[in-house]
Amino acid sequence: MKFGVVAARFALVVACAFSTVVPAQARFWQCAPYAREISGIQIFGNANTWWSQAAGKYDRGQTPEVGAVLSFRSTGHMRLGHVATVTAVVSDREVVLNHANWSRRGGIEMAAHAIDVSAAGDWSMVKVTYGQGLGTTAYPTNGFIYAGGKSHDAFRHATPDTDEDDTSRATVQIASLDAGHVAHAIGVAN
Repeated sequence: MKFGVVAARFALVVACAFSTVVPAQARFWQCAPYAREISGIQIFGNANTWWSQAAGKYDRGQTPEVGAVLSFRSTGHMRLGHVATVTAVVSDREVVLNHANWSRRGGIEMAAHAIDVSAAGDWSMVKVTYGQGLGTTAYPTNGFIYAGGKSHDAFRHATPDTDEDDTSRATVQIASLDAGHVAHAIGVAN
C-alpha cells in the first residue's frame, strides 16, 4: 500500500513537471511584445496605451509606411486594443501586417491584409483578413506609429529586392486581394 501511494505521488510530480515544459518554438505571443520586437519601437504596456505613449517620442500619422505600427483603439471585444507591424504597403488603402494574438490565441500571423474602410480614407477604420478572406468587423484605429523615432524621415528602409537602403517612403508592391474585393470592403461599387 505504501509503495502505491509513493508511486502515485511520483507520477503526479512527473506529470506536472512535463506539463510545464514548453519548447522555445512554442512561445506564446501577445501583440505588444511582438510588435515591439519586430518594429524596434520601444513602447511598453498594453496596446491601447501605445498611441499616447508614442506622443513626443515617435512620429505618428495616418499614412502607412513599412516598419510602422498600426495602433488599434480599444473596443468592447478588444478592451486592450491591438498593435500590428506594417510589412508592405500595397496601395493607399491596403497594407500587409505581421501581428500576434489576433485570430489564434498567442499565435503569430504573417502577411495579413488590412484595408482602410474609413469614409475619409484616413485609416481610422480597418478590416483585417481572417483566415482566407477579409474579416467582417471594422475596427477603429488611431493611426500609424513610425519606427524611426521622432524624426523618422532618417529611418532607412531596406528594399525587398536588394540589400541597398532607400530613404524614400517604402512602398512594396505585392500580390493584392483582387480589386473587386477591396472595392467591396470600402463600399465602392465596381
